[in-house]
Amino acid sequence: MGAQATPPPALAQEIIRGKRDGQALAQAEIEAFVQGLVDASWSESQAAALAMAIYLNGMTPAETIALTHAMARSGEMLSWADAQLPGPILDKHSTGGVGDKVSLPLAPIVAACGGYVPMISGRGLGHTGGTLDKLDSIPGYRSTPPVEQLRAALQSAGCAIVGQTARLAPADRTLYAIRDVTATVESLPLITASILSKKLAAGLHGLVMDVKTGNGAFAAERAQAQALAQSLVGVAQGAGLPTRAWITDMNQVLGHSCGNALEVHEAVALLRGEPCEPRLLEITRMLGAEMLLLGRLASSTDEALARIDAALASGQALERFARMVSALGGPADFVDRPAHYLPAAPEQAVVRAAHDGWVARMHTREIGLRVIDLGGGRRQSLDRVDPRVGFSEIAPIGRQVARGEVLARVHAATPDAAQAAAAALARLIEVDEAPVAPRPVMLQRSAD
Repeated sequence: MGAQATPPPALAQEIIRGKRDGQALAQAEIEAFVQGLVDASWSESQAAALAMAIYLNGMTPAETIALTHAMARSGEMLSWADAQLPGPILDKHSTGGVGDKVSLPLAPIVAACGGYVPMISGRGLGHTGGTLDKLDSIPGYRSTPPVEQLRAALQSAGCAIVGQTARLAPADRTLYAIRDVTATVESLPLITASILSKKLAAGLHGLVMDVKTGNGAFAAERAQAQALAQSLVGVAQGAGLPTRAWITDMNQVLGHSCGNALEVHEAVALLRGEPCEPRLLEITRMLGAEMLLLGRLASSTDEALARIDAALASGQALERFARMVSALGGPADFVDRPAHYLPAAPEQAVVRAAHDGWVARMHTREIGLRVIDLGGGRRQSLDRVDPRVGFSEIAPIGRQVARGEVLARVHAATPDAAQAAAAALARLIEVDEAPVAPRPVMLQRSAD
């Protein structure tokens, strides 16, 4: 008997019907859907219908793993075997927050400790800033380099913070654009597959997830963040990628600044060993320690933290950042003269405390939106970002302030914009007469 012919893939409408009716999709059906996203054999309306069916009915862990694998394999799968890198390939991903600049110092710190970090990052989304937008404020920096330049940067610096190439998980880009306009962004399995497909395609040996919760996070409630962390860790482990997650606090701006060039300034200051906001340093050290443990570059948390502190104190982490910037097209002396290269806003305004007391609350999401109002983020995908604008010298929750003391400084393109932002910010940073204890920044570590 001759070989049996391979059956044709199920019709798109039959796959949609099955998920609409609450059925679990077979691996072949999921793969047909992902292939349809890549070759356009599924229409946008069909993809939108399945996304909504998944949003409403969910997916089993097996379905989510299959979707993640199929999306990762929809394009180029990076492999580092031929580069003969003498250390593990590691990465960190954050679900996004206001002032979250952790990736900038974290990647070179881990590189200085023996890891290799090809960090595939994104641009601003909603009220949260994007790592690539921050790096784009460095003159000449290529945030979307060809793969050959990415490899060279990784070999010379040990880290490369870049964007998703057109060939990396293309199904994810198509599906995300559809989800963005069909109110299905919040689907837990679709979020999980979107994040992890890019990480699997990057050829990692280990991944640390920073899942943020609070009034400045997408997962505003702790239970939401826990569910997302569990989904990410479970699916990643099921897909063969060792992963750990921390739930971290986003009820206030992380660090003393938000805004692209301002955050680069703050990250370089941390790497230079200058005084920095304690929460920013703590989360950077703890996530770095998890990366070293995953990569077996340390045998205990204490050892990992000691290695991180040594990399900072010796200047090795700063040197790795300098090498990365240079390898990706930026100035070779950037870390020596960041103020010379980073653009500065022409107008400033100061927000002062109206009375004595303690900084008690921040409306963090609204603060992020005010940065967008200044031009530091996008309202539409094609909007240009002004890297100069934002807020600095932001007083953290728990700080005691006197009447007239600086709560924040506004950086803006025009005097009117500066004054409007200062008036808004004065309402978004609240001062109480009684002392306030801030929440810890590291809230919960996921179980392995």
